[in-house]
Amino acid sequence: MIYLDNSATTRTLETAAETAKKYMSETFFNPAGAYAPAAAAERDVNGARERLAKVMHAQPQEIIFTSGGTESNNMALHGAAGAMRNSGDVIVSSVEHPSVFETAHALGTRFAFAEAAVDGTGRVDVGKLTAMLSERTRLVSVMHVNNEVGAINDIPAIYAAIKKKAPLALLHVDGVQAFLKVPLDCRYFDLYSISGHKFHAPKGVGALYVKAGTRFTGGQTGGGQERNLRSGTTNTPGIMGMDAAIADYVQNREAHIASMRVCKRRLAQNLSRLEDVYINGPTVEDGAPHILNVSFLGLRGEVLLHALEEREIYVSTGSACSAHKKGKNRILTAMGIVGERQEGAIRFSFCPYNTAEEMDRTAEAIQDIVPMLRRFKRR
Repeated sequence: MIYLDNSATTRTLETAAETAKKYMSETFFNPAGAYAPAAAAERDVNGARERLAKVMHAQPQEIIFTSGGTESNNMALHGAAGAMRNSGDVIVSSVEHPSVFETAHALGTRFAFAEAAVDGTGRVDVGKLTAMLSERTRLVSVMHVNNEVGAINDIPAIYAAIKKKAPLALLHVDGVQAFLKVPLDCRYFDLYSISGHKFHAPKGVGALYVKAGTRFTGGQTGGGQERNLRSGTTNTPGIMGMDAAIADYVQNREAHIASMRVCKRRLAQNLSRLEDVYINGPTVEDGAPHILNVSFLGLRGEVLLHALEEREIYVSTGSACSAHKKGKNRILTAMGIVGERQEGAIRFSFCPYNTAEEMDRTAEAIQDIVPMLRRFKRR
């Protein structure tokens, strides 16, 4: 099997799985309990919070544990908007993940919704975004790394523009595809979302960074966990499993990033030998190290996906959250990629455990399959 859909989810690291298992079967106590084993579990969770904060160059009290990226994004937007006294404008980029895009739309009863344009590589056009900003702007949300094409947004430039033209506005950054893979700096955003299963932690756990001093109402209500900002029984196994995955990634980060970059470069070079093949988004060197989006003209991406599946090579045609939705790809359309080029788009996404040899085998399979699929479609 060759798995190249790591932007959808990653295989849980063995140490992360074993750690989660320990907190399910041995240290299974509810951290909210009053007895000693429960207090020990709470100390472990808070230790994980401190270590995550250190990785993010943040303070422990700025970290809220969640169930993953979708909850973090929802909480960020609703929690920020709920604390605002006045109505105003909410701006998101036209290529945001549905958990941001649809959530921002849902704020429409109090806030005017607007889309910021992206350029042909998938990056937010900072000049056009700046022109949209005003004293009415209350919230801006952009992704750090585009989940479909790997474009990296200039977060410091966006933040500077916001603070200059819209001083009352907050900047939320969806860091689900970026965390641990590209540099981050907490000075340049107010809220930041991460999701564990994108970096070999278990599914169902993530975090939201909320800068100290930010007016914020939080998420779901109930028992008052997470400093009364996100109620619900603490997911100790998930949090500690994510802690183990982060520790491994941090220890090996340079090697991990270099390994993914090698795979991305190797596959792109191999596929360039085929006719009518185009890379979507930034150049191989400019984008994030783990995402490569390629269009194969003269065929449908979904058909190529299933042909590769028969050879146990797993790829995608875009975001997993949109895999069952029919119609045009909103992200590629916003980038100006339409027609045959959109129809034939495939996303390859890598992890540190993919190999150059797998890239060669994948390219060989594609070089074998694509001419046949093109002949079939043109009949």
